[in-house]
Amino acid sequence: MNKIKCGVIGATGYAGAELVRLLASHPYAEIAAVSSTSAEGQALESIYPNLKGLNLPILENADSLIETCDVVFASLPHGLAEELAVKCLKKGALLIDLSADFRLDDASVYTKWYKKEFNHPDLHEKSVYALPELSREAIKKAEIIGNPGCYPTTIALGLMPALKNGLTNDEHIVIDSKSGVTGAGRGLTQGTHYPDTNEAFSAYKAGAHRHTPEIEQTLSRIAGREVKVTFVPHLLPVNRGIESSIYFTLADGVTFEQVRAAYEEAYKDESFVRVEPDGAYANVKNVRMSNFCDISLHFDAHANTVIVCSCIDNMVKGAAGQAIQNMNIKFGLEETAGLTAYPPAF
Repeated sequence: MNKIKCGVIGATGYAGAELVRLLASHPYAEIAAVSSTSAEGQALESIYPNLKGLNLPILENADSLIETCDVVFASLPHGLAEELAVKCLKKGALLIDLSADFRLDDASVYTKWYKKEFNHPDLHEKSVYALPELSREAIKKAEIIGNPGCYPTTIALGLMPALKNGLTNDEHIVIDSKSGVTGAGRGLTQGTHYPDTNEAFSAYKAGAHRHTPEIEQTLSRIAGREVKVTFVPHLLPVNRGIESSIYFTLADGVTFEQVRAAYEEAYKDESFVRVEPDGAYANVKNVRMSNFCDISLHFDAHANTVIVCSCIDNMVKGAAGQAIQNMNIKFGLEETAGLTAYPPAF
């Protein structure tokens, strides 16, 4: 088969560079072009020396990139993807957007949390919120793909079997998540400055993080009812990885053994979701540089509460790897194509 011609817009950001790294070894894809307004004319390897040998000149003009590509990955700040979608649809290219622009169904919710408008509401009828384990059939028909956020991915996968099977006792769920510093992006801020991050650990935006509406939208869709959460993110002093500890009480008559059985059944055929055995704990180290999501299950009998620990690499399953997984589904490829690498041991 002819290789899929891929373009990466925003290739100098962390997620963009990770897309390039993964696509470079994809058996059915080739990198046709990359672009970035901040580094036009440079070679990508001059910014990321780990990519030496790819010889990818950075274009400034995204229009010329779109004209050469079958798939356009947009790794840009929020508010820019709609205009790209218009151009991709006109050319007949698939847009896979890694920002929040195509994640939320309700335009007013998007405006509330991102302070931006839907300028092309019709485009959102053509887009799919593309968590593969939830929306495979819709992804196959999508014209625009909204790649899920990193925190929401750990949480949706961590709760899907419980919510689908009605195993929770109430609609209020507590989520305590921790992310590596790359989740904040490549731009420099005081909060991600090394002296402030190293040997530090703290919460931020408690109860007010803008992934909250995406989390609630996805969980409500899975459960078939409105689900409310308390979501508290934290910044870990590591480069990459997310761990979400999720707490819910059991529904009347439900046992922890039923919960474990539901998770093992739900994910037994999933290539990228691994349910840990009893007594083991999901650990960000064990998913690093991979597209896996590891889930461990624990039970506090005293409080009738299940604790789910869900881990991903925020740059892979939380961003670039999941985007490529979505491309594979859309183009009828093996879902694991280009994503088969296991995590390093150390």
